[in-house]
Amino acid sequence: MATNHDPTVIPMIERHRCDLPETNTSDPETLTEEAVLSFHNISYRETVQSGFPLRKKTQVIERLSNINGIMKPGLNAIMGPQDGCRSLLLDVLAARRDPCGLSGDILVNGKPRPANFKCTSGYVPQNDVVLGTVTVRDNLEFSAALRLPLTITRDEKRRRIDEVLELLHLDKDQNTKPRCKEVRKRTSIAMELIAEHPIVFLDDPTTGLDLGTTTDIILVLRGLSKKGRTIIFSINQPQYSIFRFFDSLTLVASGKVMLHGPAQDALEYFTSAGYKYESHDNPADFFLDIINGGFSDIEEECQEADEHKGLFGRRYQVIEKLANMYAQSRLHSDTRTQLDQLLGEQNLERSSTVVTTYVTPFWHQLRWITWRSFRNFTGFPWVTVIQAIIAVILAVLMSITFRLPQNVCTEVKTRAGLLFFLTGFECILSISAGELFMMDRNQFLHEHSSGYYRASSYFFGKLLADLIPRRLLPSITFTLITYVIAGMKTGVKGFFMMLFTVLMLASSASSLSLSLGAGGNTAAVPTTMITIYLMFMLFFSGLSLFSITFMTKLSWVLYVSIPHYGFKMYW
Repeated sequence: MATNHDPTVIPMIERHRCDLPETNTSDPETLTEEAVLSFHNISYRETVQSGFPLRKKTQVIERLSNINGIMKPGLNAIMGPQDGCRSLLLDVLAARRDPCGLSGDILVNGKPRPANFKCTSGYVPQNDVVLGTVTVRDNLEFSAALRLPLTITRDEKRRRIDEVLELLHLDKDQNTKPRCKEVRKRTSIAMELIAEHPIVFLDDPTTGLDLGTTTDIILVLRGLSKKGRTIIFSINQPQYSIFRFFDSLTLVASGKVMLHGPAQDALEYFTSAGYKYESHDNPADFFLDIINGGFSDIEEECQEADEHKGLFGRRYQVIEKLANMYAQSRLHSDTRTQLDQLLGEQNLERSSTVVTTYVTPFWHQLRWITWRSFRNFTGFPWVTVIQAIIAVILAVLMSITFRLPQNVCTEVKTRAGLLFFLTGFECILSISAGELFMMDRNQFLHEHSSGYYRASSYFFGKLLADLIPRRLLPSITFTLITYVIAGMKTGVKGFFMMLFTVLMLASSASSLSLSLGAGGNTAAVPTTMITIYLMFMLFFSGLSLFSITFMTKLSWVLYVSIPHYGFKMYW
């Protein structure tokens, strides 16, 4: 069906050559700079579990209900009360939520949203995930290196970085580390603008910022929208000086649409329905007061009919009334007409498949992740110095305490104590390794889902740049000092065998911490579990070493003991 919105496609430069059968947006010859996002009868349900672990009750909650709308090039604002609906709607449209609970159709220029849409659109989370230990320019170079294809030259990437820095007024701060809230927010937005995606999502980009910074950011986004970008963002109670720049406004509350249409028509829509607007009122505050049941004659009727109900009951009535009023309004009928033109009579193939695609190969990602991780490591030089000092002091004290005597009869027992202490030191040093991925968890989830890098390249890059300097080098230093001062004369072969054992023990104990820490949401639980495990394993290893009458029934514990294998290799 021919319409004024001929099907076009969004850039898909961050994908491999593998086919995505549900969309034909991979052809770079047909790319355009503009994109229209439409959503038809969107509903979203979440499964919530409650109760005790063995008697949990499962409940399905409808978070979004039958939402329709269209987002064209321009500033498209999503507003609503603090019930999480505006951010949820934004995430659903940006393909940042689990698609299993989604029903309805989301189209890009009249075509089904591609499976790798989250990799071919920009997304700025509410909590800034920029790295604060490297400079602003380093963050942008990292984004450009992994989100732009290798066919783009370094000069072109450098030109884009300079343009974005100047656009967001970061050119003076480009060589400083993004520590303050304002610079972090600007840097977070700049990293998404590097790829020049036609659709950019922003989750509450003005939260925690002063009015001047908020105005600057909105003006930057408006300038991008004037060039054909589709900017979709959630926002909470903006000032009138901000609100007047909006092209489209969507009001949502309790999962339902209260209004969707041109922002300049919103005030007339509510005043024509009987709501009294004072000239000194801020339109955004006026809309939210209406949704919250703050005033107007229509709310008074609801309150008189159900005085026995509390505030939440009255608010529910207000939301239901506003949703029904919008469903019967001209704005709703106009939106439906545009949506029907985009949808036409085509039979859409609905698919819940979400694909993450990458524009750069594994080795390129590994090199840049290692580089950034190493820069992050050097951003805390005092941590490395303190670790080195502690390792040296402990090594000297332990070596003097367990210095091997010349008497052969007592040397065996002293050597055993020395090696056992060395084993315990290596195990205890690896307890905090689980925090390596925990600290950057939010950053990894955002960058990985956006197509920056593969999980494997991130894992090996972090190991090379963080685990080796902070875990293995202190262990090697500790071992060298202990070997020299304690007088362990075992020859060259024995020395390298001992050094190899130290590396294997540190790697094994650290990998256990990493495996538990990678799957948790908090660092306390895996750290506590590793501490308990190592405490018991060291206890049993000590019993097996110094007690001949070790409990036979518990001897099987040694087979799952990392310290036991390390001590045996030392011995």
